[in-house]
Amino acid sequence: MDIRDFSMDYFSLKGKNAIVTGGNTGLGQAFALALAKAGANLFIPSIMEDDGTTQELIENEGVEMKFLKIDITEKGAPKRVIDTCAEELGSIDILVNSAGICNLAPAEEFDRSKWDPMIDINLTAAFELSYEAIKKMIPQRSGKIINVCSLFSFLGGQWSPAYAATKHGLAGLTKAYCDELGQYNIQINGIAPGYFATEITKQTRSNPETNKRVLDHIPANRWGEKLDLMGAIVFLASKASDYVNGHLLVVDGGYLVR
Repeated sequence: MDIRDFSMDYFSLKGKNAIVTGGNTGLGQAFALALAKAGANLFIPSIMEDDGTTQELIENEGVEMKFLKIDITEKGAPKRVIDTCAEELGSIDILVNSAGICNLAPAEEFDRSKWDPMIDINLTAAFELSYEAIKKMIPQRSGKIINVCSLFSFLGGQWSPAYAATKHGLAGLTKAYCDELGQYNIQINGIAPGYFATEITKQTRSNPETNKRVLDHIPANRWGEKLDLMGAIVFLASKASDYVNGHLLVVDGGYLVR
């Protein structure tokens, strides 16, 4: 390879097919739209019904979108997602494990009723989807899996031991799959958002004390916006990152350095 071969086409996803779990809400919607803007067709499985907003956003980019209303924690659901995507779009080139939940409670109240659902969706479903996806990616000798991790893949965090546990688990899965699947030209990376202005963080942002506590820890002195993640997800999904593997790309405004 010659350095003169490099071009902005390395960031293009034209002709690629991508799955984004939970891609019609929150950060998942931003990930899906970013991939569409780069040229990828989208397959979006979600437990939340789509009102047409995401479909319009995606198709306005001149690409195709398929939607499947499904609970990815149900037995057999991950295989159904992967098989349906392959049937309807023709291949699976990119898998973004974005769907997740965060139950909150003091440690002494955080019992199995709060723990189990988070393990099921944040970690087990991501594993099962990846497991099914690599069966398609190994024969084609290419693929990108992007696990949506978190700052809490590195930190402890209060009020949700399952959140830290699942995000640490996703980081470990990312590295283990990289170690074994890199030989097939499959790249498995994580993207780790910091504190973002989403519906989930609305309560924290609306409280002056907790809002200040967060901002005092961020060198950029602001909460992240969905737009801040869109370039990073395209990079990890594209040819431009073909030699990036087993990495957690932190997008946090500098939170971890302070």
